Amino acid sequence: MAVQSQDLEALIREAFPDAKITVQGDDGAHFAAEVIDESFRGKNRVQQQRAVYAALKGKMDGPQGEVHALALTTKAPE
Repeated sequence: MAVQSQDLEALIREAFPDAKITVQGDDGAHFAAEVIDESFRGKNRVQQQRAVYAALKGKMDGPQGEVHALALTTKAPE
């Protein structure tokens, strides 16, 4: 089943309710997302991105994952 950008945004929003979140992509498998959240302050990029991937609840797990690609940008607010 194809995933919609609003579905991914909703999953991320559950984990980061106060974040500024932008998700783009309309083919159901390839997306780009930007997540800006205060909880990222002091964390390195890998830690930030792992937190977002965890919020996706397996949507990207292996060849059976519903999301094939996610170009992810994460940062703390300026």
